[in-house]
Amino acid sequence: MAERSAARRARLDVPAEQRRSRRPHYDPDAFGKLSERTARFLGTARFIVYMTAFIVAWVVVNISPFAFDPYTFTFLTLLLSLQASYAAPLILLAQNRQADRDRISSDEDRAQNARLMAEVEYLTRELASLRQAVGEVATRDFLREQLREVTEEVLARSGETAGMLLYDRASREKREERERRAERKRRAKQARGEEPAAVGGLGEPFAG
Repeated sequence: MAERSAARRARLDVPAEQRRSRRPHYDPDAFGKLSERTARFLGTARFIVYMTAFIVAWVVVNISPFAFDPYTFTFLTLLLSLQASYAAPLILLAQNRQADRDRISSDEDRAQNARLMAEVEYLTRELASLRQAVGEVATRDFLREQLREVTEEVLARSGETAGMLLYDRASREKREERERRAERKRRAKQARGEEPAAVGGLGEPFAG
């Protein structure tokens, strides 16, 4: 039987049985809250007043005929040492809990700051893209300037075209006038007999 139990303990694939602890069990959270309340009370003026009143009463009673401390205030010193020995760990425990809360708060603040920085960077990129897009969009003044330039160019070109048409018409009229004058001179010469009349005309086909 002992060999079987030893073999079972030697196997690594079998979890070991959890032994019950015989130490006293307490709630760390409740004990921490108690330590914080105690440390908070020890750091007040009320505790100093209570402690002063207790020591004065102890001294007054023990110097009177009703003295109960046979060790000449040694028992009072023992009580004060015991109170200090318990107060110091309670204050340290309260400080440790406060440090844990401060660390958690700082972690949350750091995470919140990181989120805020990410949001600020995102908004900065969005603003930069919007500024670039707005820079590429034509403004009202730009459109007015472009329309003014196009209108001036169209008017200039239309003026040049009208001038060319007038020039062509004038040159055509001058050419027709010259042709009419040449024709009148030729007819006048024919009438005076200085030039024989053209047979059949230059522009008519020859009839044989």
